[in-house]
Amino acid sequence: MTSPPAETEVVVIGGGIGGLSNALALARTGHRVRVLERAPEFAEVGAGLQMAPNATRILREWGLLDEVIERGVQPRRLVFKDAVDGTELTHLDLGDGFQDRYGAPYVVIHRSDLLQILVAACRRAGVELVPSCAVEDVEVGEDTAAALVDGARHRGQAVLAADGLRSVVRRRFSDDEPIFSGYVAYRGAFPTSEVADNLDADSLRDVVVHFGPGRHLVQYPLRRGEIFNTVAVFESPGYHRGQSDWGGPEELDEVFADSCDDVQRGLASLWRDRRWPMYDRLPIDNWVDRRLALTGDAAHPMLQYLAQGACQAIEDAHCLAARVAKHAVREHVDWSQALLDYRDARVDRTAQVQTNARAWGDVWHVDGLARGLRNALFTDRAPDDYKHVDWLYGC
Repeated sequence: MTSPPAETEVVVIGGGIGGLSNALALARTGHRVRVLERAPEFAEVGAGLQMAPNATRILREWGLLDEVIERGVQPRRLVFKDAVDGTELTHLDLGDGFQDRYGAPYVVIHRSDLLQILVAACRRAGVELVPSCAVEDVEVGEDTAAALVDGARHRGQAVLAADGLRSVVRRRFSDDEPIFSGYVAYRGAFPTSEVADNLDADSLRDVVVHFGPGRHLVQYPLRRGEIFNTVAVFESPGYHRGQSDWGGPEELDEVFADSCDDVQRGLASLWRDRRWPMYDRLPIDNWVDRRLALTGDAAHPMLQYLAQGACQAIEDAHCLAARVAKHAVREHVDWSQALLDYRDARVDRTAQVQTNARAWGDVWHVDGLARGLRNALFTDRAPDDYKHVDWLYGC
């Protein structure tokens, strides 16, 4: 095997939000970083992202928050409604009091917009971005590590694997596989002018979640309100029956059939030619092997119910860069100790988010008596009661 000629301190595997966040955080403090992305360009698919203050505080520190706000939307409220009868159950005010409490705003942004902001920031910071570079494996030694790509070694003092849910590097730490939740997502992002007839005034200012038995619908505006984002998620009857083809549009309509009018109108704002089965993995207690560490979804893939996947990847990057700085003496970094310190700081936190995301999904999708009890608890909640989110947004 050969090695690329440019000297690199850190090789990052994966050019998504997690990988670029790590690259930027390290490059901002003077480290030489190369990002290897298997796709031919640095781009994201999907639609909206919810960026909570535990992430936007970090984006502000990196000098990116103003651009994120300019290209996104700051919603007025996070609203929860019953998907069957349309009743508003509770809401979280995201205005001045929320921002004063958590030190940063709640912002929704198109996934591709956030990625392009990170790409531009990485280029300004001197990060080397290498597309069409599919990593096959990693070699790890006591003093260096290398990503192996088509006969070449991309060597660095450390390698960070940010290669997502189906990480090829994670198998060095665990023989687990992604776990299918039984739920399938349909998404859509259309010009607001095209879907305006299906929206009320609150939809253009809030993040609105309708949840019901085995299903939920989330809607909010993107790109300064120019685009409207919809996500419909449901439990697939065909999957549970063992059918070979499950989760199709006919099942979407079947599961949502008795939903309220607002939800039915929302279903018209979806792409019906593609769908996303929803997976996560169980937490693991080790992500580090000497000069190698997992980060983002490679380390802790989670279900979407807390809207924390990208936020936790950004937290990872911020934490790791701080641990690297802590273990640096002059120009020498004790990378092995820095990565262990990063792991110890993050394992319990991310496991808590993963576990609570699963539990939160269960709460959203109950039926019968449990639905009535959930609705009563939500309705009784005071609008200024933050105790259930302090642990998540305040860290």
